[in-house]
Amino acid sequence: MHAAPRRRRAALAAAATLLLAVAGCAADGGSGAAPDVVDQGYQSGDGSTTTWPAGERVGPVEITGTDYEGTSHDLAQWRGDVVLLNTWYAACPPCRAEAPDLAAVATEYADQGLRVLGINSRDAAGAAQAFQRRLEVPYPSLDDRGGSAIASLQGVVPVNAVPTTILLDRDGTVAARVLGLVDGATLRALVEELLAEEASGPDPSAADPTAADPTAADPTAADPTALPARAALRGAAR
Repeated sequence: MHAAPRRRRAALAAAATLLLAVAGCAADGGSGAAPDVVDQGYQSGDGSTTTWPAGERVGPVEITGTDYEGTSHDLAQWRGDVVLLNTWYAACPPCRAEAPDLAAVATEYADQGLRVLGINSRDAAGAAQAFQRRLEVPYPSLDDRGGSAIASLQGVVPVNAVPTTILLDRDGTVAARVLGLVDGATLRALVEELLAEEASGPDPSAADPTAADPTAADPTAADPTALPARAALRGAAR
């Protein structure tokens, strides 16, 4: 007597589950990001972008490490260039989705002074290098399974999602951060703005006082009568 209603309820529940599954695939395929859920293995973020004006930037960021090919990298050697840092790992859906934009930007702006470095805190070399080959990633990534690079970054700017993209200006200070999937147009705009900036560098007058005060090297510049007076003294001595 009650079998038919139970069968109908079971059918409705199955249909609802199927619809949710389809909707979830569509959301992931359309945006490359998934909502944050427990145990999904990553925190996707919402793509929010934060920028800091030159006078309010913190740093410089100090990171050293070795990439999956065994090459050592030190951000201190990249001062004078704009640096893009991106956290990722191979099984992260938004990381896969944004990879083509990151690869394109790295290639397009390399000759203008942009350096790109990935930071992977999860994958062994096999998984990471397969990701790089499959998505034609042209830049290196640090094997950061020990967590030192992320710890150094967290000491300067919070990294609360994977992926996270950090942009450093020519002085190595944090100019922008994108939590989650980065939009290609937004990324290009941020990079171009930083490439247009000049590095502040040291104040030349601090090392050479004559740069700020030419009279320090030539007292006659401050006193036009000094030169004739010295000439008269030399004449008297002869």
